[in-house]
Amino acid sequence: MTATDLQTDLTGRSYDDTLRTLSEASVEQHFDAFRDIAWDDPAYAVDPADPRWVLPAGDVLGRHPWYRSLPLERQVEIGLYRQANVTKVGLQFEQILISGLMNYAFGLRNGSPEFRYSTHEATEECHHTQMFQEFVNRSGQDVAGGTWAFRAVAPFLPLFAKWVPFGFFYGVLAGEEPIDHVQKAVLRAGDDTHPLLRRIMQIHVAEEARHIGFAHTYLEHRAPRLRRVERFVLSLVVPLIMRWLCDQILRPGRKARRDMGIPRSVVRDVWWRAPESRKFLRDLFADVRMLAERTGMMNPASRLLWRAMGIDGRSSRFRSQPASAAS
Repeated sequence: MTATDLQTDLTGRSYDDTLRTLSEASVEQHFDAFRDIAWDDPAYAVDPADPRWVLPAGDVLGRHPWYRSLPLERQVEIGLYRQANVTKVGLQFEQILISGLMNYAFGLRNGSPEFRYSTHEATEECHHTQMFQEFVNRSGQDVAGGTWAFRAVAPFLPLFAKWVPFGFFYGVLAGEEPIDHVQKAVLRAGDDTHPLLRRIMQIHVAEEARHIGFAHTYLEHRAPRLRRVERFVLSLVVPLIMRWLCDQILRPGRKARRDMGIPRSVVRDVWWRAPESRKFLRDLFADVRMLAERTGMMNPASRLLWRAMGIDGRSSRFRSQPASAAS
């Protein structure tokens, strides 16, 4: 079942039916990190000098004139490091998500429709962390992943799944949507991506379709139960979560910037001063803006925050609508 088939299949179903469909899809189509990737295939070998590590145009750093002006050898070196670091950040985010899902599932009543799906998702995310770490190990890059601030607060973030599950699942989307958006753009572009990285992205995108689908479904189902004050406070928190987690995942930390040798002026341009970069940032959250409107998270005050965070713009008409059509 493809992401498009899944999206169509979920349309018009009841909440319980939707979760049942997602759970059944996890049984019918799932991946094992060490069974479904031929790690020892010579074609998947990680050669640090392979020109296929050059960052594609779908990466905001990869299309910047500074990066494109570098000698091929430096482009390859930076490209491999960046791919490894983004993968490590994704791994760290998945670990937070797994912990949060377990906190959330721990308090669910018997017969809860969310329990089975939550544990399916946690299982899949465990395989993702194995897949991501194996790639980092084979890359030979000693990357730290997220910023020190992200790593410092990471142990506390899963607690919100128990305290404020509505806010937690918006946070899930803040991490999943940017990575999903970038990986889909790379796969659609058909660039000469290294086959190992392409296989990892294919697996991740396939399973993230379910994870993102659940978060959207859960939030739309739970939104009508929010109290007025709770809804207003969350409407102000959501854009802040979106921007902060997006930066933690896509914007390299100080160590990574230093290791890659990116000048400060380029850092400011890429994240997120240049007009093209600002448009890219807005495009990342078109689906979430659509969801925010459907769940009552958009009001005059919250719209100002979306604009202040640089993530406002036209909302998608349907999930995964191409950015060129939605922006």
